[in-house]
Amino acid sequence: MFKAYYGLTFDPFTKETEIKHFYKSKEFKEALNRLEFLKTTKGIGLMTGQPGAGKTSLLRYFESTLNSNLYKCVYIPLSTLTVMDFYKALCDGLGINPGFKKVTMYKQIQEAIHNLSYNKNITPVIILDEAQFLKNAILDDLRIVLNFNMDSKDYAILLLVGQMPFINQLQRQNHDALRQRIVVNYYLNGLTKEETKEYIISKLAFAGCHEPIFTDDALELLFSCTNGLLRPLNSIARLSLISGAAKQTRSIDSDIIFNAQKEVNLNI
Repeated sequence: MFKAYYGLTFDPFTKETEIKHFYKSKEFKEALNRLEFLKTTKGIGLMTGQPGAGKTSLLRYFESTLNSNLYKCVYIPLSTLTVMDFYKALCDGLGINPGFKKVTMYKQIQEAIHNLSYNKNITPVIILDEAQFLKNAILDDLRIVLNFNMDSKDYAILLLVGQMPFINQLQRQNHDALRQRIVVNYYLNGLTKEETKEYIISKLAFAGCHEPIFTDDALELLFSCTNGLLRPLNSIARLSLISGAAKQTRSIDSDIIFNAQKEVNLNI
């Protein structure tokens, strides 16, 4: 096992490890600042980025910082829904037994959000992940669901999280009303070259290994082949360690990284 070979107490490149050890890049801190601002203003926030840029990791961290006595988080990752399915999913997240008609569910959702915010001082945080798959009809209804007191009050936080195509979708004229209501908007690009090196070193150190396992050339190639995107970065780093342990080498060089990258990208 590569963990024993490199003196690691656990695999440092898993999703579970991210929860325990978040590498807070400059971009991560900027995005988190936007989310903290959204907590005070409420309303609609937009977080976008390439696949693997760390959007969901950011959400997990943000959700972990929310006081459960003050915030109720509703996470909906299944965005390929019909309008009725969306209403039912939102009802389920808010703890509502949904009615059979859309108008009934709309009233139930508004009453639940108003009751949580106004009467219990609890802010609903509704997170729609993979938003690039949301149908236009759902986007049309979002601003209606969050319209309180003739659009004069914000009782909830709606966070739309998706990839670049979602920005193009929102830029269409028919979504002007929704786009104008977006309070914060941040795009995640990934780690810089220096941050990529720091990320790998810090992850290994957190798992108990303080030796320079990856050569400088290997770290350079890791950044070049992933553009600092966390998901492929984790996958290639893990495969490189597995390969290095199998070859019984204490040093991960660029050749090992190259072969691991081919495997991750399903290249023969």
